[in-house]
Amino acid sequence: MAIVLAFLLGMVAGLRSLTPLAAVAWAAQGGWAGLSQSWLSFLSAPVTAYISTALAVIELVNDKLPFTPSRLTVGPLGARILIGGLCGAAVFGALHQSLVLGAIVGAAGGVAGSFAGYSARRTLVASFRIPDIWIALLEDAIAIGSAILIVTRI
Repeated sequence: MAIVLAFLLGMVAGLRSLTPLAAVAWAAQGGWAGLSQSWLSFLSAPVTAYISTALAVIELVNDKLPFTPSRLTVGPLGARILIGGLCGAAVFGALHQSLVLGAIVGAAGGVAGSFAGYSARRTLVASFRIPDIWIALLEDAIAIGSAILIVTRI
């Protein structure tokens, strides 16, 4: 079960990199005891939840701006892979399993989510001939809802 949850949370990072991090930080405050004895203990700090949430909101706005680079360029893709790995490690840590394996699974999910999200967004915009903003807002809702759903299953 940990593999599926970590991979899915990584996929959410591929859609919106900071949304799953904020969800993990809030969930970690709720008692993910497995993190308190690891290098991931910073995720349980209230300041982490507040800062990651603020950054996630900024990312949601920034995604809609015309000058925002593609998620598949080096910087954004790298961030999605790293944050997917961090979230995957947190899932595994919360379940008292290997942080390294969790990081690998989450990072793989970050790659998969980035490419799948990019492809889905472009295809939906072209197929339905609707403005990109509407698909971007749908993607936001999917990312937020999925992140909350996943962390509440741990």
